[in-house]
Amino acid sequence: MKVHHLNCGTMHPPGGLRLVCHVLLVETDTAGLVLVDTGFGLQDVAAPGRRLGAMRHFIKPALDPAETAARQVERLGFGRDDVRHIVLTHFDADHIGGLADFPHAAVHITAAEARGAVHAPSRRERLRFRSVQWDHGPTLVEHSPDGEAWRGFAAARQLDAVAPGIVLVSLPGHTRGHACVAVDAGSRWILHAGDAFYHRGTLDGHTRVPSALSVAERAVAYDRRQVRANHERLAELYRRAEPDLALVCAHDPVLYEGAQAAG
Repeated sequence: MKVHHLNCGTMHPPGGLRLVCHVLLVETDTAGLVLVDTGFGLQDVAAPGRRLGAMRHFIKPALDPAETAARQVERLGFGRDDVRHIVLTHFDADHIGGLADFPHAAVHITAAEARGAVHAPSRRERLRFRSVQWDHGPTLVEHSPDGEAWRGFAAARQLDAVAPGIVLVSLPGHTRGHACVAVDAGSRWILHAGDAFYHRGTLDGHTRVPSALSVAERAVAYDRRQVRANHERLAELYRRAEPDLALVCAHDPVLYEGAQAAG
């Protein structure tokens, strides 16, 4: 499978930071195009107040239509209808804003995330998630990632119904049903860790993590203890330096640019 690395939403939160919304666009042999997350979408650009609410004043997204997955898919010579599946790490608005731009795509999430965001959210989750992002009625495909282990993760599900070589790895903590998504790119696997960590310093142990990011990560965590455990697990995976595995997250621009350069 060919994997394109897209930035679908530059953000400028406090602290002089520049963040990205790292999205994977996967060309498959059998299932058309597959997106891993969507970043912000065209409707977010058109109506940020309605779609994003007060969070937009903190994360300060550029909301450039050229950065949306819809426009980038088109620039690559595809049509939006060629995107047949979207696999989500979680339901925060900066990860699902583009869903409405691909209304016919099946949207794959963990069953736990569907409960926490759509079916039975707690009061805190109702404040966190924005139902306007899915009021177009997407087809949700819920998965329980309780299959065989993958690279030391106990709960993983091969998404054969999407395409061979795409694995949903349960890693709750940031949200109730947060997941990582692994994609077999041929010469290596790419593990998109979503918001399981925010900054490369969490992995390498010596690059300073900006304090604004650390504060934000703790503030929005569904389960802070689990977030810390996830950090330890991912840092251990990073230290193993497996040559056939690239580890990225959703918002670190350096990891994004490195992945893009590696192809």
